Amino acid sequence: MLSWPDKDKVAGVSSTVIIVDDDRQVRDALMSLLRSMDFTVCAFSSVAEFVRAGLPNGVACLILDVRLPGRSGLEFQRDLVTANVRLPVIFITGHGDIPMSVQAMKGGAIEFLTKPFRDQDLLDAVEIGLARDRERVGRVISDAALLDSVRKLSSRERQVMALLVKGRLNKQIAGDLGISEVTVKIHRRNLMGKLRASNLIDLARIADRLDPSITTHQ
Repeated sequence: MLSWPDKDKVAGVSSTVIIVDDDRQVRDALMSLLRSMDFTVCAFSSVAEFVRAGLPNGVACLILDVRLPGRSGLEFQRDLVTANVRLPVIFITGHGDIPMSVQAMKGGAIEFLTKPFRDQDLLDAVEIGLARDRERVGRVISDAALLDSVRKLSSRERQVMALLVKGRLNKQIAGDLGISEVTVKIHRRNLMGKLRASNLIDLARIADRLDPSITTHQ
């Protein structure tokens, strides 16, 4: 079972291309190509070596050989999925076949390249992988900021929010909570401001991104 620090807690946005291939000549060639395009690169000869090193912070994508000593590339892809590690994967192989490529793509691989492949095909796949992970990290950072804002809500504001997103009117919320309608309006205005929600549609979208327990009416 994979046991890495939670990559979803990163604050930086550096980009790293990871290579896992047991052929040193292939690793060196790929590192030279990618560094010539100003990518930050780290390379490993096996899955075990990579796992020991741990995931880099920030944005990353993985160039993974299908056939490796020990844990194979396809097996490692399954490990990543099981561990919910959303690392974009580009497969490379000198012995690929259609069933193997289908399995890789079903597992979420960005590309399945058979050696020898064009440099540009690999570079294009790397760009796609990094762009995909950049979007994911962006969502993580945005969600973290949102969660911080929600945690600044008072318990009463959370209760009002939970009822608002359920479609309750101000008057109904006042009755549910045993407070005046004017007080509900004040809480509503305050929580909308803290969450930067312009309207109830914005508020509902925010609630959808949160763990229900955060805003549950108690």
